[in-house]
Amino acid sequence: MFAHIKVKNLNDFFVERDSRPGRGVYFYRINGYTEEIGQFIQRYYEAARLSGVIIEGRIPNPDEKNLAYYEEIMGRDFRMSPDFISQSLRKWLPRMNDYQRGNVARSLYETLCALRQSGKNDNMLKNAYIKFMCWLYYKFERIVNMLGENTIPKILYEGDISSYELQLVTVLSNAGCDVVLLQYGGDIRYQSLDADNRLSDSLVLPDMREFPPNFSLKWIRSEIQRALNNERIYGTRPQILNCTNAWIEGSGLADFRKGVAARGDDPRLFYNCFYRINGVEDKLTYANELYQFQMELTNSSRRVVIVDECIPKPEMDEIAAVKRKNYTRQDEMLMDLSANIRYTADIELQRAMVKAFLDMMLAEAKTADMNLNKLTNRAVYMLCWLKRYQKQLFSNWKMPEISCFIHMGPCRDENEALFLRILARLPVDVLVLNPNLNTRCCLEDTLLYEIHFTESLSMNRYPRQSADVQVGTVAYHAERELDGLMYQDTGMYRNYQYDKAVSITLQTMYEEIKILWKEELKFRPNFSTENGVVTLPVIFAKVSGVKDGVVQKYWSSIKELMTEDTFVVKNVPYIDSTAPNPMKMYAVEFFKNGRLQRKKIRENPNYAYSFLRDEVQEHIFDKLQLLIESKVIRGTFENGTEYTIIATILNMPKEIVRLIQKFDFTKKNPKLIYINTGEKIISLEDSILTAFLNLAGFDVVFFVPTGYQNIEKYFNRNLMEEHQIGEYVYDLQVPNMALVPSGTRLSWRDKLFRRG
Repeated sequence: MFAHIKVKNLNDFFVERDSRPGRGVYFYRINGYTEEIGQFIQRYYEAARLSGVIIEGRIPNPDEKNLAYYEEIMGRDFRMSPDFISQSLRKWLPRMNDYQRGNVARSLYETLCALRQSGKNDNMLKNAYIKFMCWLYYKFERIVNMLGENTIPKILYEGDISSYELQLVTVLSNAGCDVVLLQYGGDIRYQSLDADNRLSDSLVLPDMREFPPNFSLKWIRSEIQRALNNERIYGTRPQILNCTNAWIEGSGLADFRKGVAARGDDPRLFYNCFYRINGVEDKLTYANELYQFQMELTNSSRRVVIVDECIPKPEMDEIAAVKRKNYTRQDEMLMDLSANIRYTADIELQRAMVKAFLDMMLAEAKTADMNLNKLTNRAVYMLCWLKRYQKQLFSNWKMPEISCFIHMGPCRDENEALFLRILARLPVDVLVLNPNLNTRCCLEDTLLYEIHFTESLSMNRYPRQSADVQVGTVAYHAERELDGLMYQDTGMYRNYQYDKAVSITLQTMYEEIKILWKEELKFRPNFSTENGVVTLPVIFAKVSGVKDGVVQKYWSSIKELMTEDTFVVKNVPYIDSTAPNPMKMYAVEFFKNGRLQRKKIRENPNYAYSFLRDEVQEHIFDKLQLLIESKVIRGTFENGTEYTIIATILNMPKEIVRLIQKFDFTKKNPKLIYINTGEKIISLEDSILTAFLNLAGFDVVFFVPTGYQNIEKYFNRNLMEEHQIGEYVYDLQVPNMALVPSGTRLSWRDKLFRRG
């Protein structure tokens, strides 16, 4: 019979019998996990599938049909002798040769003898013998004729093995079979059967840990199938491969300047680099250095693409040009979409592009919360960008030419990062410049090489022309450093320091409105500045009734809220639905597939906000998109109300637009007071305007002395906090607020002028 020998490394399991020490077999238990063990189990599983037996869960006990067939063929005789067992095996398992049969018979006899010594009677021994014979026939018949051969059969058992199963597996191991027991729950159960480890060995490797929760043979099968499917979707693999960063010296831009001939000479490889440079080495020379770097690349006939801040998102016509279907499976989707990649001038480059695309998409598919729909959308983005930049990067490309893609500023979203990872696996040098150390880049990749400088510089655009090169003096940069120290996480803010903001509506008592109204936003509860975005705590309220029914005090309380940044509406409606609006006729083309077409809006000759700062225009667009998506206004995406929203917001009164332009997100915010004393319900356009201003960061308060509904008619849900402050008063006329005394107690000036 075969001796159990020790492994030196896991590859020993796959060595043939004649090349093993002592020509022995391996019988091991695996109670922990490493990446190496995971790869071994997958390889061993494949070997057992081809020439062995895989057991998931217990081996079923012989049923009535199994026992009836055994009795029909073998009868009910049983004798405790090796000759009887050998003769029975000759009849029951005729494919075994004499050598194999002798080994199994001797091992089986020794096992039955051990059972007798443990106290089993003859009837129990007979039952165990019949069970073993049935298991050999129904579970292991495919390997009994391989026992003792040079290619050793494998048994892979998953789970906690039972006593009788262990005995039979030991019989087969002694007869010339490798055995691996996968014990996800550890060794405690096994030790109760073989406390002195006489039958098998426990595998011990450095850094073993518990098996991952999802690890199982079923999972391994799915991974093998996935690998087969993935291999199918690649088609013909490229003959050229990337050698990324292996050749660089870590010298920054000097590595990019190095000619392709000096990088390496293997004809099967293209030598590119993938860099992120954080901070700057010298603020005074940085801009000029970048300008000279770009000039050198261009003069050396390198193809160069530079994007500032972010890669422009695919336009609708770019997305529509990607041929696609409805998909139910990931492999089907990737195979179909990868057919969009075409480069007829060089088939090897096309294959390299397909491989880079598929490599990254398959890696992306494993990220948390990824689903088929999200992965499909991401793949379409990648294809749009590949097609957009293909001509600029690869026009008339020949091996081993390398183009250059420069991303000025950090990657701010996952789509950008993924696209750069794809480019880095193509004949492209990819450079991410992040001179401002206060900004974070989300790009991560095992190939990425980073350089860190301690100096920080705010620069959003790459200096392409000499006119773009602006060199700051030492004093200028010193001032910017001081500026950073003063206004970074100190509670102090530079004028117009932030250009992104979101508003949240405060729930307040009525009396708090007066207190909060004139406060700077930074002093209000829940104000914050995180990741470059300001959270604006704003007031959005309706005040119904007149406190104590005293009209004079009521008007005085309203006048107290009228600051220089407060816009007051006295006549209802403020915006008449029938009033001419030059943006109405364009609203449909301004909104496609759920997205605001910002470029088309800016290019329209009737667009009225082009004089505003770019960040203010983007703030208006962001809140307009949000207002539509939130479906706050009744009829949105039902009867075309979204187009009314667009037309209304793109045609706001000049006074309100000026308040938005003036708005500094960390200081006092602009206000809107809307007074409705009569029975008129405000217009849809007024409701749209006030909801938009709430999102844009305005404080908005409605004063309705009658308590009637006004804005509620056009809202899908309650957005405002309503304060009932007193009895309802009707038929009031809004007075000339300049003549209304401010405050409840009249000053001597008010008294003097009132007498006059």
